[in-house]
Amino acid sequence: MSNLKKSNEILIVSAEASSELYARRIIEESKRRNLDVHFFGIGSQGMQKLGCEVIEYSENMAVVGLWEVLAHWKTISAAFRNLLKQASVKKPKLALLLDYPDFNLRLAKKLKSRNIDVYYYISPQIWAWRTERVKLIKKIIKKMLVVFPFEVDFYKKYGVDVSFVGHPLLDEVNSKKTAEQRNLKRFKFGITSNDFTVGLMPGSRDSEIRYCFQTQIRAAIKIIELKPELKNKIKFLILVAPTMDVEFLKTYLPGDLKINFLFIKETPFEMIELCDACIVASGTATLMTALMNVPMVIMYKMNPLTAALARRLVKGKFFGMPNLILNEKVLPELFQEEANPTFIANEVIKYIENNDYYLNVKSKLNLIKEKLGQSGAASRVVDEIQKAFL
Repeated sequence: MSNLKKSNEILIVSAEASSELYARRIIEESKRRNLDVHFFGIGSQGMQKLGCEVIEYSENMAVVGLWEVLAHWKTISAAFRNLLKQASVKKPKLALLLDYPDFNLRLAKKLKSRNIDVYYYISPQIWAWRTERVKLIKKIIKKMLVVFPFEVDFYKKYGVDVSFVGHPLLDEVNSKKTAEQRNLKRFKFGITSNDFTVGLMPGSRDSEIRYCFQTQIRAAIKIIELKPELKNKIKFLILVAPTMDVEFLKTYLPGDLKINFLFIKETPFEMIELCDACIVASGTATLMTALMNVPMVIMYKMNPLTAALARRLVKGKFFGMPNLILNEKVLPELFQEEANPTFIANEVIKYIENNDYYLNVKSKLNLIKEKLGQSGAASRVVDEIQKAFL
């Protein structure tokens, strides 16, 4: 057993589908080391099965955009109050907050006033927008545990204690299968070696399904309208996020559909592996797709008022994570009005018809893995947890 002292409680907040996976890996690593710690906070059923005491489920918290947050405000504010109440009772040794910045930074401020050390894993993208929040982070966060190398220089510039732990997705990427193994897997879904598969990845939040999924469906239809000769060459796969229901997504398909969509629900990397190209709602899924070396069109649509606010606040040349990491517009990015079926369709058609362009994009995506450091992010985070208990 570890020589952990006093309280063995750790408050954890993992309120989104992507960070939920990272949180599970941390709990699993803590159990593997036989650490005498108890996690409580916001998380998933998967975290609960590992022994985390869940105060509110992450599925009920995963919303994006000003109006979407307001619509879920009752749930979110109740979770906030309950967390603070439990923190007062359990007196955790530390808090580990993952991403979800508007909620987590407000929570961190309250926890700091209660003398609870806050470790922040998966930094808010304050280097891209709302940079002024770094002043607050310096005051209330004990340590930033970041997943991109360029974040270290950013935080050091402002005097914030920071450690680069590597990106947790590096531990999740499937080992490269041979062409024969991949073709066998595709064959199980009725996909031949001659088919060009286009994966639709709309995201997992309600607002993303509402705004992004419908656009992606129409983009697939538009591809065949623009290039009817491709109808027998392309197969469209709808990659269903773990928290989404297939039957629910089917309700978004138009009644007079003239092309077939294949719904697939497996682990994200297993689904992406089936694809030759993808249409992806901006977010963690873009990095997953890039790590699998699959060219994509990055798109995003949201509530028009939220989008107008985002345009005013966001800095930087790119919003797609792969392009940010490569510091080059390797992948097309389409936001709001530009994220329309015709523009998306034309970008996908380029991948199908221009093989040199397609292979060049794949070549550049291969560079991302080496830029993200070594695997073992969860282990390094747990190292920090152990040090905090000494």
